[in-house]
Parts: sequence; structure tokens; C-alpha cells
Amino acid sequence: MARRHARDSFLVVGEGVVESGADGAPVTREPSTEEELRRFRFSRLGPKGNRTDEALRTALATAITDATAAQPDGSIPAGYTYLGQFVDHDLTIDRTATQLGSEVTVDELVQGRSPALDLDSLYGRGPHDRHDRRFYAEDQVKLKVGTTSATDFPDDRVRVDLEGFDLPRAGGTAGTGADRREPLIPDLRNDENLAVAQTHLAFIRFHNRVVEDLAMSGMNERRLFEAAREQVVKHYQWMLRTDFLPRVVDPSIVHDVFTNGRRFFEARGHGRTRRPTMPVEFSVAAYRMGHSMVRGAYEWNRVFNSGGPGPLGTLLLLFTFTGVSGNFTGGPLSELDDPNSGSVDRLPTNWIADFRRLYDFTEAGRPDLAPPTNGGNVAKRLDTVLVDPLDQLPAGTFGGRGTAFPAIHRNLAFRNLTRASMVELASGQQLAALFGVAPLTAAEVLDGAGGASLSGLTPHQRAAVSSDTPLWFYILREAELNNGVLGQVGGRIVAEVFHRAMEASRTSIVREPWWRPALGPDSSTFRMTDLLLFAFEGKADLLNPLGD
Repeated sequence: MARRHARDSFLVVGEGVVESGADGAPVTREPSTEEELRRFRFSRLGPKGNRTDEALRTALATAITDATAAQPDGSIPAGYTYLGQFVDHDLTIDRTATQLGSEVTVDELVQGRSPALDLDSLYGRGPHDRHDRRFYAEDQVKLKVGTTSATDFPDDRVRVDLEGFDLPRAGGTAGTGADRREPLIPDLRNDENLAVAQTHLAFIRFHNRVVEDLAMSGMNERRLFEAAREQVVKHYQWMLRTDFLPRVVDPSIVHDVFTNGRRFFEARGHGRTRRPTMPVEFSVAAYRMGHSMVRGAYEWNRVFNSGGPGPLGTLLLLFTFTGVSGNFTGGPLSELDDPNSGSVDRLPTNWIADFRRLYDFTEAGRPDLAPPTNGGNVAKRLDTVLVDPLDQLPAGTFGGRGTAFPAIHRNLAFRNLTRASMVELASGQQLAALFGVAPLTAAEVLDGAGGASLSGLTPHQRAAVSSDTPLWFYILREAELNNGVLGQVGGRIVAEVFHRAMEASRTSIVREPWWRPALGPDSSTFRMTDLLLFAFEGKADLLNPLGD
């Protein structure tokens, strides 16, 4: 279950397994001893809240994905939307999913189902594990990369296979199309949309460059992999702490948590020897903030942009040109729901990302890597509006391929609200009380600041939302009223969970506060742009191989 994007069953420590029953109604049952060991471990940060009825969830989801609503841009480069999704998968990967039997100790089982920010979604269990060695090159130090497939549109420049610009894939001639397209990475969710897939590829290349850098220093080959992994993970954590988090969370909250420690989540008696859990308030509400940052379409590269020759890189196309949600070929949504549709098994060369359009390299002192005029992308503002393509998700994004389901189940907002109701998530007001902060007023909840309009809800529904606000909506409304960054409720949850996940990681800058980055411009700076510059050797023709 941990590998699926849409989790519909939660083992909450101390409560049991919360899931949908046969009739769709939520139920809670006692887990077996094996389940206690083999399930990802959630917890509850605050009290239980009230469940919401389907009519209210439908009305609220419809308002959130209203195609006529204003959808203002924010100021965060669009790549951080998908970096955030990559991080989510790192936090929630089940490292023992394919490793069953007596070879796994109880401690390894519990650790494997605990959230940590240590890039297990990149490394799996390492090159010497009999299941995960397939992710690694022959030297058992570097990670495999994939090769794109030559295509005809629009010119000769894309009629070539390019090594190192797709995820590694199973390939071969046997099996179904889905089998051949399967990415050879520990977490298949990182191939659910092309922006996350290309982000994962950038981390593969970053690891491989770090390996090369350490090898040149004369490091013994026996130590090379572990030393490279340690460097990569620490730089990754530093980037999250100093670059990613302050963009999406009020920086004063980030500073407080990382300077003074956690106040609410596993704050006392939870040191490095105790395995962390993940609060359902984070997983089901606060960290789903990234859904509101998604654009409906992107200036993707030289081929797919608003100036042609191809169309804009729509969200549906970013799902299409993957091996898990799409088929690398195209077609209607119904065809994408068939995992074996399509005739192409690798990413076509014309769909390689232009990273200059996803991140602002001028922040890193590289004006030569600025995108063409009007060719960059910023994320949508963090608020209560989702772009309307998220009303029509491909079934592969939520594990629905080959199944029948109501049309509303394609709506991401409805899925988020339904999952929150299933686990009886605390309301925004309940969490504000827990944190000792003033809650949003009824007028702020109902009216917001240019986000979702709740005028279509009935008076009874409006009253219910304003007094007992679903936590996910509350957190987005809070950000909307806080200049597009998470505030006192949402920001506190996210910052404390990140801090705990770093503290509990096998490699940890929280436990080694003296550590400083060595691969950025100075000893205190390492941003996502610095990671990309190192991974792609600072070269424009690698960050953007298709040219302007």
C-alpha cells in the first residue's frame, strides 16, 4: 500500500487500521501482529474530529476545482512543486515492501515503515541487497540512468537517443508494455508524472557526480558508495531546511523549529533511538498543500511551450509521458487508464525537461541560465484553488487502472477530503487550539483572499465549514491569507515533521548541527539550483539539451 499514491488504509499507532469498508463507509479494526510490523506507521498529533458527509465533500471539492475561479500565480519557481512531491515519496516509501521472510529483523521492519528524509526512494536498500541491486550500475556504486527514444517531431535535433535523460527502465521484448516501461527505481510513484520523474533523474545524476568527485580524491572503492550517499543525503537535507521549507512555510516558523526544537510532535522522549511516526494531520492535510501549487500547463522545453511548435506541457501530458501513469504515446484519458496502451517504451527525446524553465538559476548567480523571455514557470499561489485538470485524474495516479469507480473519485480535492473524513481528522480550529494560536474567523474561512468561492454551498454547509473546517481546506485558506505560505497551523505541522524525519534519519544534519555543505557556492548555501548545477556539471546543454 505504501507505494500507491492514494492511500486508503492507515495503521494509526494506538488506534488500529482505519480504512474504507465494503460499503465505502470508514471502519476501524484491530491489526494483526504481522500488520503491526509490516504496515507504515501513522500517529495522531491532535484530537479526533468529525466526519463530513459526502454531499459537503462534493460541494467543497467542486468549489476548490472550479474552472472559473481565479488561479493566481505565486512567486515560487514551479520546480519546487514537484520537488515537494519527490520529498513526500521519500518520507513515505516502504523500504521493506519486497523483502519478506526471516532475513528481515523486527527492528528493520519498524525502521522500514518509519518516515525519514534519507533518500530511500533513490537508494532503496543499497547495491548489495539482492532485490535492489537492479537499480545500480555494474560497479555497484553508481545508479543506473536511462536513455530516451528518438522521435520525429519537430526536427532532427530530437531524432536521437540520449543517454542519461530518462529513468532506467526494464526494457526488453518480453512482457506487456507496462512491464517494459517499468522504471528501475525504488519508488514507482516517482514515475507518475514527468516533472517528478525528471526530478528523480536529477538526483540520480547528483549521486553519480558525487561518486566521481569522491573517486577523484582517491577514496577507497569499498567506502565510495556509503561516503557518496552520506554526502548526498546531508546536502539534500540542508537544501530542504534552508531552501525548500522557507519558500512554502513561514520562515519564522522554520527558524523556530530548527533552532529551538519541536513543541508538539514527538517533542519529548523521542530521541534518535525511537522510531518516528507520521501524523495523519501531515499526510492527509498539511503536506497536501502542494496540490494547490500545481499549474494546469507548463512552458516545458523548446518543443512544448506556448510559442510552439508543440502545445504547452499540460498536466495531462505530464502524466501521459511517464511509464506508470501514461504510455509515452498519448491518447484520451480512457486509453491512459489501460496500462498496456501505447507503442513507446522510453521517454521520447522531445519531452526532456528544460530545468531553466522550472527553477530560477539567476538566484545562483547564473544569468546565462535564465529561460527565454516569458518561458519560465512559477507555481500557483498556495491557496484554496486547484487547477481544474486535478478534477480529472488519470486512474494510474491513484491505483485505479482496471477498476470501476464513480466519476467524482477522479477529483483530487474530493479524494483529499474523503480520506480526511475517513480518519476523523481534527478540524483546523482544533489544531489551532492545540497550538495555542488564534483560529481563523468564520469570515476568513468563508471569504478567504481571492481563493475558492463557497457561495455555491448551502447555508447549512457554509455554517458547517466555517465552524468545523476540514483541516486541509483550513491550512490552504490560512496560506491564502498569509501571502501564499503556510501559517501557524499548517506551517507548524510541516516544519516539525521535517525536523523529526531528519532527526530520525540514519544520516542527519539535525543530529550533526555542525555539518556544513561543501558542494555549493559557500559553506552555508546549498539550494536546489546548486544541486542541479552540480548534477548537470553547470552546463546549459545538459540542463537543457534541446536548446532554445
